[in-house]
Amino acid sequence: MSKSSLLSNPVKEMKLRKGMTAREIVEQMKGAGGFGAKNLADGVEVLREMLGEKECVNFLSFPACIVATGMRGALAQVVKDFDVIITTCGTLDHDLARAWGGKYYEGSFELDDWKLHKQGVNRLGNVLVPNESYGEVLEKGMEPVLKELVRVKEEWGGRELIHEFGKRVKDEDSILFQAAKHNVPIYVPGITDGAFGTNLALFAQDKKFKLNVLKDEKELSDVVFDSKKTGALMVGGGISKHHVIWWNQFKGGLDYAVYVTTASQYDGSLSGARLKEAVSWGKVKEKARMVTVDGDATILLPLMFAAL
Repeated sequence: MSKSSLLSNPVKEMKLRKGMTAREIVEQMKGAGGFGAKNLADGVEVLREMLGEKECVNFLSFPACIVATGMRGALAQVVKDFDVIITTCGTLDHDLARAWGGKYYEGSFELDDWKLHKQGVNRLGNVLVPNESYGEVLEKGMEPVLKELVRVKEEWGGRELIHEFGKRVKDEDSILFQAAKHNVPIYVPGITDGAFGTNLALFAQDKKFKLNVLKDEKELSDVVFDSKKTGALMVGGGISKHHVIWWNQFKGGLDYAVYVTTASQYDGSLSGARLKEAVSWGKVKEKARMVTVDGDATILLPLMFAAL
């Protein structure tokens, strides 16, 4: 690239004023050349194009931890704008527990965890989850639903099961409720890795109930191969991110990709891996529009969603 091409976009000063919208602030970030702010603004632009393309099947993936925070409500609001959700079992746990009346509380990263254990309080970062707001709520809430569902049929796919629970939730801030309402499928490839999955296992011990985990994989395969283009907003790493890029590699990779992470790439983890690494695997296309945005999703996502 020539020097004149390299120096074609001068850094612009940000001008803040009273009453600015989130979109106006993000627009200024784009020209400010400001480290992570520039990537955030670019990510919003990629998402705007991705979500606006009618031919594009759009994935949203995220881990359960942010569902324990107030981000749950914001995620529930944007469910309808995506075509497929892939997440972890803890999302089902936190979403249902809170939908069924479980209360989570503000805490601190510095609390004494030994004392918390004696008090029956679990710490998730700086969020406090009492036993009576989590496991106990899920045990009480899940069993009657499962008894109802096994009268319909014995074998269920994970996506089908999650949809049925979403239909029975009466909480506008629930991710499962909004997904069921707008017919957006939720896939949880690690569905046994949490309280929801444990309750399924316990229920199956003395009831005629089977969970067909491969049924979801067949559905995901059909989604990918029936699509003309695919895009994804991926928050955090782990199984939810990997399942998105794994299935999309069989169709030549994602056409659009925005990744939000706090992890470093230098330990070789998937959480830290930049999107360009996925290009080498064929999980993101060489010519895809892609941006990795570094930072805490509970700070970045509200700003990105508001700007959209």
